[in-house]
Amino acid sequence: MRILVIGSGAREHALLHAMSRGEAGHELHVAPGNVGMAALAERHEVVADDPAAVTALARSIDAGLVVIGPEVPLVAGVADALRGAGIAVFGPDAAAARIEGSKAFAKEVMAAAGVRTAHAESIAPGAGEAELAAAVDRFGPTWVVKDDGLAAGKGVVVTDDRAAALDHARAVLAAGNPVLLESFLDGPEVSLFCLVDGTEVVPLLPAQDHKRVGEGDTGPNTGGMGAYCPLDWLPADAVDRIVAEVCEPVAAELARRGTPYSGLLYAGLAWGAEGPAVVEFNCRFGDPETQAVLALLESDLAEALHATATGRLAGLAPLRWREGHALTVVLAAAGYPESPRTGDPIAGAEPGREAEGVLHAGTARDGAGRVVSAGGRVLNVVGVGADLAEARERAYATLAGIDLPGGHYRRDIALPAVEGRIRIPG
Repeated sequence: MRILVIGSGAREHALLHAMSRGEAGHELHVAPGNVGMAALAERHEVVADDPAAVTALARSIDAGLVVIGPEVPLVAGVADALRGAGIAVFGPDAAAARIEGSKAFAKEVMAAAGVRTAHAESIAPGAGEAELAAAVDRFGPTWVVKDDGLAAGKGVVVTDDRAAALDHARAVLAAGNPVLLESFLDGPEVSLFCLVDGTEVVPLLPAQDHKRVGEGDTGPNTGGMGAYCPLDWLPADAVDRIVAEVCEPVAAELARRGTPYSGLLYAGLAWGAEGPAVVEFNCRFGDPETQAVLALLESDLAEALHATATGRLAGLAPLRWREGHALTVVLAAAGYPESPRTGDPIAGAEPGREAEGVLHAGTARDGAGRVVSAGGRVLNVVGVGADLAEARERAYATLAGIDLPGGHYRRDIALPAVEGRIRIPG
């Protein structure tokens, strides 16, 4: 099958690598991609959120399947255009992608579906200072303040500082976006990806992301600094409960509204004393959880994505998974997340090292042909082991051989799980 992947980060690199491992010998293309993907796929230039441009590219290469990685093209309607042209596409239409594009819409869907989530209140642009302060005072002592739109994982502030909560809310309103205030959900966070075809739901492995930039979960939120899977501390029936209590009801509600979901539904949850409650939904594979989850997948990923895209998910054979654990660590550029520096040379991460767990995210070549940083999150390094401790050792050993001036990464990815420090309330 000829497959076109849309996107340019480590998530898309992981998708390509997973599809290249299949026995079917798929012909892989990526747009726009990055320099690290060159050994796996033919790269094409395209504006990823331009429906007409992506459709024209898919037609020109006669793609049998288009896989859309990032959320922005999905919210922009790229999947709609491809389906309208008769091209199989993995990713929801714009109407269903609002589950990520509008947090207020997601809350509305969850309320109709009877899904547990945080209490929330929306504040529209133009709200006065007194109105905003009164709304903030209805929450706390831990405030969750969100930009009600796409913010690449960085539009959320969780704080016990009222002044910081107000400042973030003011900044979101000043940018012309609504603010969503939420009650704080206690318990460790869980990410569960599900393939969804209408009302058919097939879960992947549960994972946990590390959002904050600093060790010990300190500093500002980022797009994600690392992730691991599976989660040994979760109850044995956790995935079944999430599917039955969260993902299936939401899929059914979207179908009832006439906007059936087709693609990857990512449920971000807190596991509290009463079980799962939704923090947020994403309409695509998460980054960096995808890098860890797909490292353990033994089934043909392309077959699973194509079955979802063509309405045949119910007939897909059960997914097969490798025994053990996987972990990914993000190497970020100097200054990330506030003001990442680009153009720094990278040593020890030449393209073609996927088998060693090296995946490229924000990379390019400079005028001298060197691989250099070209974004905030520059590389992902994946480690796989019989247990989580071994996966950690392998990932960090590989990272030790990579040099990026000013680059930084967290050294405690999955460490609380390895040390048995994760506790479910109650």
